[in-house]
Parts: sequence; structure tokens; C-alpha cells
Amino acid sequence: MNIVHLSPYYAPAYAFGGVARAVEGLARALAARGHQVTVLTTDARTPTERYGGAMETVEHGVTVARARNLSVWLRGKANLSTSLEISRTARDLIAAADVLHCHEFRTTENLLVTPLAARLGKPIILSPHGTLATNTGRSTLKIWWDRLLSPSVARRVHTVAALTKTELNEAQVLWAALGARSGFAVVPNGVNPDEFADLNGGQAFRQQWGIGADETVCLFLGRLHPRKGVDILIPAFKAANVPNSRLVIAGPDEGSLERIAPSLNQQIILTGYLDARQRLAALAAADVFALPATGEGLSMAVLEAMAAGVPPILTPGCNLPEAGEAGAGIIVEPEIDALAAALRDLLTDPQRRHEMGARARQLIEQRFTWARTAEQMEGLYQRAIMG
Repeated sequence: MNIVHLSPYYAPAYAFGGVARAVEGLARALAARGHQVTVLTTDARTPTERYGGAMETVEHGVTVARARNLSVWLRGKANLSTSLEISRTARDLIAAADVLHCHEFRTTENLLVTPLAARLGKPIILSPHGTLATNTGRSTLKIWWDRLLSPSVARRVHTVAALTKTELNEAQVLWAALGARSGFAVVPNGVNPDEFADLNGGQAFRQQWGIGADETVCLFLGRLHPRKGVDILIPAFKAANVPNSRLVIAGPDEGSLERIAPSLNQQIILTGYLDARQRLAALAAADVFALPATGEGLSMAVLEAMAAGVPPILTPGCNLPEAGEAGAGIIVEPEIDALAAALRDLLTDPQRRHEMGARARQLIEQRFTWARTAEQMEGLYQRAIMG
């Protein structure tokens, strides 16, 4: 099968983005299953930098074709791609493809490439990656985008591949409002458990940031965006008041840094952006993972932490009830008292952390691997191709 993935970003170029890492993981897993896989993306390296290498490369069996953004400024300030030449790059790729898989919904790339796929009779699969709800950022832009641009894209989509049941319900409601009809399915994100089985670098990470070998570490790993809940996590960590503990907040600022800065103290470490290697080192150093988000698709950071055997503290907005059901994590409301109690419980109980971390790892191996996800997605592609 010849599969083209369409994504504004790709993980080797934008290592912190969860969507980009998801595209990378799925593309590699499909290539490992014998499919011809191309990722059609842009030259975005970070929100403010371009990718400087060859515009077409082959990475782990996946062809990566990049189109140039006209404006890096718009990419960084408004998260808006301007890869207007991508339709030219896409012509031969789409003509040879069996299926087009679009990642995220409201993108310039979808506006430019899905009409070509539709004209050529190529089925289109869409993975929204938690971007459908209007309360997860850029609300005004999303509302106007849906009024003016989304209906035509939605009507071209054969199947929406939601990450969770919550996202499936969001997609069905939005598609009805847009006057579009598509099929719907749930296919979760995954990870490669082998990459997290024997992490190292934890000691070096602790030394770099002045964390003692006997201190317990709670790790937040993600963008500093209001919906991620870091502004709730900090007062909760302080309220937990666990001796000999540290809170590590790792990730690039996307609107919350100014708000949380006055709350920082010596127990709280702010690392900023971490590349892929540093992210693994942070997981190796962590005892507990926390993401008190109010809106997520299915967080790659959570799945990676669980694969590393780090027990997570989550909120219902993380859309991973399986973690609570399996005893592989704690799920609480995004409230200071509830989070503080969960933090206190895990940070002071090494035996519980060990047992919960083992169950987290087991849950990932059973239900959230890229090999399993690729097999499910392959079935969606085959059904779409058959009509």
C-alpha cells in the first residue's frame, strides 16, 4: 500500500510537538509493515526556525518531502503554516498514493492538498489529534475557519480517526454542524516500548539541574499553555509540601510562563525546551509524571512516561481513563486540593510508585504500541480504498 501522510510538522524537525512525534511513530510502524510511506510536511523546525537540510530525505524507511513556508513569523506567532507550494510537491505523490492521511484538521495543507486527492479519487483519512474543540486554543480563529473553510475539507474526508471516544463525539458533533458525512473510528496514539525500556541519563539530568540523588522528582513535560494546567500544578505541588521533592517543568512557553513566573521557588525547576535526548533523560530522572490538562487529544508525553514506568497523575481532560481503571495512574479533577493529595500520596510512597509504574508499562505494551496502532490504521485504509 502507498500511503501519504500530510502534516504541518514532522518529529525529527520539531522534536517536542506531540502531533509530530505521533506522525513519526505511525509512519515508521507502517513502513515496518511493508508499506510505502511518505510524509508530506513543511520546513518548520521549531516555531521560529526553518529546517536547513535536504527538502527530501529517507528516514527509517519513511520518505519525508518538505515544502517551504513563506513566513516563519506566522508559524511562530499564529501557528499558521504558509507552505503554499505544497500542492505542487503533492501532485506526483498523491497520484501514486492509495490513500491520503491528514493530520490535524484546520491547516493550510489540508486546504491545498485535499482537493487534489478528491479529484484523483483518493480516499482521505483524518486524524484531528485533539484539535477540534474550540476551547483548546485559538478559539476565534477556529470559529471563523469553520465558518469559511472547514465544510469543504470535512466533506472530502472518508473516515475520521479519533484518538479517543471523547474526540469521536466531538468529531460527530462538528461534522453534523458542517453538513458533512464521514465514517468515524477510534485509533489511539502509541509508542515504541523498546525505546523506553532501559533509559539512561537520569543521573546526568539531576546533576545538570542540581537535583539530589535522594530527592523525589515530579515531572511536567509539555508546552506551557494554559490548557496544560501547569498554573494549577505549581500551587498543588506547594500545597502537597513533600520534603525532599522537586517539581521539574519542561517545555517551551506558549502563554503560561509570565503567569507562573512569580510562583517559582527553589523547589521548582524550569528547564525550557528539551530535545528528544533530553526528554528521555528527564523521564529517566522522574519518579512521578503530572499532567493536569483541561483538554488533550491523547498525550504522547503521558504514553511515553508510562512506557518508561513513571506513574502519572492525570485529569479527566487527558482522556485516558484506562490508566485509572488499570491502577496504572491516578486521575483527579484539575483542582489544587485534589492534585496536592495525589502528589503527596505518590511522592511519599516508593512502593506504590514502583507497582503503579509497572502497571503503566504493562498497559502500554498491551494497548498503546505503534505496532498495534499501525495494524488498526491499516484496516481503516483498506476499507476506505475498497469504498
